[in-house]
Amino acid sequence: MPASRWLVVALFVVSVSVRAQSPPPVAPVETPPPFDEWLTAVRAEAIDRGISAQLVDRALGDIQPLEQILDRDRTQAEFTLELDKYLERRLTAPTVRLARQMHAKHRSLLQRIEKQYGVSSSVLVAVWGLESNFGRFSGVRPTIPALVTLAYDPRRGAMFRDELFSALRIVDRGDIELERLKGSWAGALGQPQFMPSSYLEYAQDFDNDGRKDIWHSQADVFASIAFFLKEHGWAPGQPWGREVRVTPIIQKAILAIPRRNTGCRARRLMTDPRPVNEWRKLGLLTRSGTPLARSGKPASLVEAGQRTFLLYDNYEALLGYNCAHSYALSVGLLADRLR
Repeated sequence: MPASRWLVVALFVVSVSVRAQSPPPVAPVETPPPFDEWLTAVRAEAIDRGISAQLVDRALGDIQPLEQILDRDRTQAEFTLELDKYLERRLTAPTVRLARQMHAKHRSLLQRIEKQYGVSSSVLVAVWGLESNFGRFSGVRPTIPALVTLAYDPRRGAMFRDELFSALRIVDRGDIELERLKGSWAGALGQPQFMPSSYLEYAQDFDNDGRKDIWHSQADVFASIAFFLKEHGWAPGQPWGREVRVTPIIQKAILAIPRRNTGCRARRLMTDPRPVNEWRKLGLLTRSGTPLARSGKPASLVEAGQRTFLLYDNYEALLGYNCAHSYALSVGLLADRLR
């Protein structure tokens, strides 16, 4: 593909509602070098990082970027749908029923994992269900070509270049064969849909068979999700958040509260945290219209579509998994239906 075509694609921005998850302005990008020249440098860097030359030749010897991968990257549902539409698509009645069945089916295993890692079993099933349809679909695209495509694209090239090297390392150390390394269009792997770097850092061998098998071992899948959330700050026994009601009287006051100026795009849509007691004094109500319970616990507010949510520290762990309010709220709301 000509470099000029890649530049045009990289500058394309999907228009979304400001009240949904509108991404920040895209910074200007540089025109990438010719693909063959770029790939030669990637091959050399992979070998310098300790990946075997034989694997580099097999994985990168006859490869070209795939335009359909870029099309998927520009039209992610988490950033193109209003929250209500997203929830309508993801939290269907069959999905909730299946989540309840899976929660009951794996109850014993989930209880052991919850005891060890401190993450609610309902949250584990919700993440698992939304990521891979309860293990039934974890992606069929060969991972290396997908990551090569996204690494060559200048929009987020540096991040995906590192993910490419992580994926090669997974194969090189024998965790999975190159031909079986398949996943999502973005390179996410297994039932938890871990990016390769997350697999290397968070995947668990809970069944003690010597392999961190997030593709087939249910024990490893749940434990890996739990360890990821624990390491991102999940606190045992604490809620993720709740839907609240904002009256017209306090709407202006809420709009005046500063939003965060650091973190991922979803975090920048949240207010600075303040104690729940302050939100109560402001007049914030529960969804049913009653005053909030008194609490000194810090919480942030976010408006998503036509709904408003008060979010606690555990919600930050869900954003660590996927920095999109539509996704994190879907996990929380589905988990609530399992309790």
